[in-house]
Amino acid sequence: MEFGVSFPTYIRAYEDAKMAEDYGFSHAWFYDSQMCYSDIYAAMALCAHHTKTLKLGTFVSILGNRIAPVTAHSIATINELAPGRVILGVGTGFTGRNVMGMPPIPLKTMREHVTVIRDLLAGREALYREADRERYIKFLHPDHGYINIKDQIPIHMASNGPKALQMVGEMADGWISIGLDPKMIATSVKQIQANAKSAGRDLSNLYCSNLTSACVLRPGESITSKRVIRQIGPMAILLLHTNWDPVEMKAGPFAPPAVAEAAKRYFDQHIMKMKTPLDRRYQEIHLGHLVFIRPGEEEYITPDLIKMGTLTGTGPEIVDRIRELEAAGVTNIALNVCGTDAREMIREFGREVIDKY
Repeated sequence: MEFGVSFPTYIRAYEDAKMAEDYGFSHAWFYDSQMCYSDIYAAMALCAHHTKTLKLGTFVSILGNRIAPVTAHSIATINELAPGRVILGVGTGFTGRNVMGMPPIPLKTMREHVTVIRDLLAGREALYREADRERYIKFLHPDHGYINIKDQIPIHMASNGPKALQMVGEMADGWISIGLDPKMIATSVKQIQANAKSAGRDLSNLYCSNLTSACVLRPGESITSKRVIRQIGPMAILLLHTNWDPVEMKAGPFAPPAVAEAAKRYFDQHIMKMKTPLDRRYQEIHLGHLVFIRPGEEEYITPDLIKMGTLTGTGPEIVDRIRELEAAGVTNIALNVCGTDAREMIREFGREVIDKY
């Protein structure tokens, strides 16, 4: 198992990333949400300069918010700074688009973007489309120190539904998952591998990153203590944030079945009582997203929600859960940083989990 730190991108993340490298973490992941965080590629450039071994990945780059050639160019620029240490994670957009009241891009658009990006990163011409206009494009100066496409840049996809998992098998080098149910993960891994085999590809060694958060409980500490809620609460409440349709502006079908009842209560008693007008409510819903708990949200963060959405417990308990995830096919545990300070989580997880795994 490899371990990563997943940053709600802040420009000084390189300071915490360097510490993570010293504590045995192998990856640093960065969120792409322009209305919430710092610029993802600026932060990755600083991390590339200040680290030596950490692999740096987008988690994920929101296709559709940039044209495909810009995405390819940006990640290839980071690869020039950190040769062979770069991963392009891509997705259709949850926060990165919902925070603007926009839906995720269609899977068809995702497929088109990935095709263009892969061709460009392989040094080939790519067929780029804008509306009804098509043009062949290519990087003109790939060997002059501007970008690096000699060292391979793997493309990982964040996908969940059956059609999206099929695309992972057909096009991606890795899968980005969320949720800590080993059975669900194992089933999805098998689906991806079967889809890859049908497409003539071999993903028997599929690289699977799992986004979660973690807090190592101290002796006698409650799972709902203020310190624990501060460290993992924003990740746990995410399970309830997903129960919102930003286009129809109503309760959506997105919450996992196990928390559907809690999500409905959160929707009725919290979201529908927000003061923001309905046509702008998506802004308030994503305020503090994966960063802090908004006033009134604490009452919805129960021990069951914490256990379902995060790796919180004693060191040995967390190790046991990670072994179950590894057996299901997870390769990388990515720990969300709540806020702009990862030092406590890095220190305790490094000592109590990584060192003893």
